[in-house]
Amino acid sequence: MGKKVLGVELAPAHVPLERRKQTLSALMAMLIFVFGGLSATILMIKLLFTNYFWITLLYGVWYIYDWNSSSHGGHRVNSVRRMKYNEYLRDYFPISLIKTADLDPAHNYILGYHPHGIMSIGAYNNFATEATSFSDKFPGITPYFLTLKLLHHLPLYREYLSMTGICDVSKQSIQYILRQGKKGCAVVIVIGGAKEAMDANPGETNIVLKKRKGFVKIAIREGAQLVPVFSFGENDIYKMALENDPGSKVRKFQRWFQHVVGFAPVVFSGRGIFNYTFGLVPYRHPVNTVVGKPIPVERVAEPSQEQIDALHGRYMQDLERLFDAHKDKYGYGGHKLNFIE
Repeated sequence: MGKKVLGVELAPAHVPLERRKQTLSALMAMLIFVFGGLSATILMIKLLFTNYFWITLLYGVWYIYDWNSSSHGGHRVNSVRRMKYNEYLRDYFPISLIKTADLDPAHNYILGYHPHGIMSIGAYNNFATEATSFSDKFPGITPYFLTLKLLHHLPLYREYLSMTGICDVSKQSIQYILRQGKKGCAVVIVIGGAKEAMDANPGETNIVLKKRKGFVKIAIREGAQLVPVFSFGENDIYKMALENDPGSKVRKFQRWFQHVVGFAPVVFSGRGIFNYTFGLVPYRHPVNTVVGKPIPVERVAEPSQEQIDALHGRYMQDLERLFDAHKDKYGYGGHKLNFIE
């Protein structure tokens, strides 16, 4: 515990260098997440009014040429996925990847990630990097973490996402990955999306899933096995800075904004670099991502609503079983999954 001054808990002056590096990595992750795309966009615009305008023009040519790569597998660079920065980020919380069953490389998969949290930090660190040794734990499986299409339109930021193997979450993107002609592809989708981010409060287990059946329909059409994934601690790395209870003015505004723009604005708070009381650096809280057992899926070109509903129900049951089987071990004893919307 640090010293308190005027109600602010200060971090100790003498902290091991490794922990300093971990905190710096968490700060970088937050800055990239919140300001990365906007900062890069402003930079490219400002360059137009300098002697380096040609950089923006050349990049513009590439941008147009590469416009739709996020829907065609991206440009994965393994050295980027294995950057030391990702290991420091892993150790900061820490983040762990827990395997409960093998994934046969002879099949393709759709991994449903829950919950969204603020940053989906567990999804990024486990599936967009090799920090938790995904390839060693699931040999022969290539993960594709999917995010909003909008993020892949932001200059420079889109290149960073692409090099980590992150693609967009459009139907076209999912079908491209699953129809490449090779097996062992694992699409990772944060099923609850922007709506679920609005319930990312510590200890909350609200899961937006009841009406989310599109991923199930695609799984049946492509014959991809479904795998439930629950990340214990994802909602615990930040606190909501504004009360946004259902029905409140804040929640109504968030819903409206999400409907218009595609993502929900959330005002969150964490700790600082040199204090534990306030700031935007996420809290040090373990994030344990548990990958469940795959659900076999028979390929049907045009599945009926009954088939979709049946598989969706099975998926919800398996996700709940996964949560119940591990909740005591990871600090969620006494909690139950609350399926909403």
